[in-house]
Amino acid sequence: MNFALILFVLCVITGILWIADKAVFAKKRPAGSPHPWWVEYGASFFPVIFIVFGLRSFVVEPFRIPSGSMIPTLLVGDFILVNKFTYGIRLPVLNNKVVPMNDPQRGDVMVFRYPADPSVDYIKRVVGLPGDKVSYQNKRLTINGVEVPVKPMDDYLHKDRALYSQRFVETLGPVEHQALNDVHVRPDVPTVLDFPGRENCVYNREGVQCEVPPGHYFVLGDNRDQSADSRVWGFVPEGNIVGKAFFIWFHADSILPPKGIDFGRIGSFR
Repeated sequence: MNFALILFVLCVITGILWIADKAVFAKKRPAGSPHPWWVEYGASFFPVIFIVFGLRSFVVEPFRIPSGSMIPTLLVGDFILVNKFTYGIRLPVLNNKVVPMNDPQRGDVMVFRYPADPSVDYIKRVVGLPGDKVSYQNKRLTINGVEVPVKPMDDYLHKDRALYSQRFVETLGPVEHQALNDVHVRPDVPTVLDFPGRENCVYNREGVQCEVPPGHYFVLGDNRDQSADSRVWGFVPEGNIVGKAFFIWFHADSILPPKGIDFGRIGSFR
């Protein structure tokens, strides 16, 4: 469901009703007479819808984490905010950039439209920039021939699976973040889609090596062995970028309070 398109249509319809009432119909109504139903339930909602549409299109957009691909940074049930102007201002619905600003950097947690189905939003961590040579072999990440530094941590216990994963701190540029590996999962990529730029990648039993095309990005989930990402479906085009995730504003494992609510999750993340 394209929520941005729905908001845009509602904004246009209620805006037309609001303008029509202010410019024409309000002047013809007798003083003190009640508003007609289409004003009460249409034009009166325009200011609210317009503000929500503007904030969501140009400032911040809420997003709910639907899967465990970004554990331990983001958990299923986290509600996050996405900065819509960090990477430039884009036209609502069309998503065309009209005001260039910053480019995504290594280590950013980025929301984007899934290249194989742009109606679906994905969230992953930016690893490779345009022109980078990215290698993920035997569960070790190398960028442009330099192995990304990692520091081991204590194992991570998955509450939903009662399973431990190897946890480590990875340094991507100025960003230090936690990531996971599962020792029982093979390093190769078992299922690979036929994506644009597939010829830029070489797959083997140790993993994958790719050269990122111009205007594209290579992304990975922090839960490396439980994430379908650029290793599987390819590169993220610049035109698919939605924004940079930066803040957890709520967490709920279920809709039944208070058991599923964790206020300790609220705050920024890396």
